[in-house]
Amino acid sequence: MVKVYEINGVTPVVHPSAYVHPSAVLIGDVIVGPRCYIGPLASIRGDFGRLILEEGANLQDTCVMHGFPGCDTVVEVDGHIGHGAVLHGCRIGRNALVGMNAVVMDNAVIGEESIVAAMSFVKAGMIVAPRSMVVGTPAKIIRALTDDEIKWKSSGTGQYHELAVRSMQTMREVEALTEVEANRQRLNFESALPLHLHKNAAAQ
Repeated sequence: MVKVYEINGVTPVVHPSAYVHPSAVLIGDVIVGPRCYIGPLASIRGDFGRLILEEGANLQDTCVMHGFPGCDTVVEVDGHIGHGAVLHGCRIGRNALVGMNAVVMDNAVIGEESIVAAMSFVKAGMIVAPRSMVVGTPAKIIRALTDDEIKWKSSGTGQYHELAVRSMQTMREVEALTEVEANRQRLNFESALPLHLHKNAAAQ
């Protein structure tokens, strides 16, 4: 059972085709669109401002979304929010990626098809042009992204679209086994490489 809480008469909305892990917490003015994936222990706390995940967005394990009163925090279509990232009062553009443990602050706008590197800190009010690579603390735009990098990002997001479906169809709470089975099966999927290894493979 997903942890969904009404506050001040406002109840979260989750599209039937979205997957929300039972350990995630949704409070108040939260709108989760079609085909979204919300990972374990994510906190989407709409007790001040509105929080919106548009179609196909993913918000991974231990991510936090929150915002000030009167503002919307938005992840647009196919936005990809890596493990442990924090979004506060910002807008993440269509098909953009925010890396693991990055922080994006109030009134910042990450342009479509951009990548915010892991551990980056995007200051309040920063405006990032589309197709930009954003790195550092504080974050700076270091260059434009290549078509291959955007293709890599889109492929990864596609795997989360599939994960939402797979989770709804096959994930269930069970008791742990006490020993490894003979011929234990593996999860077999198309290879997914981190960006630096993907670049090396593409160069060969």
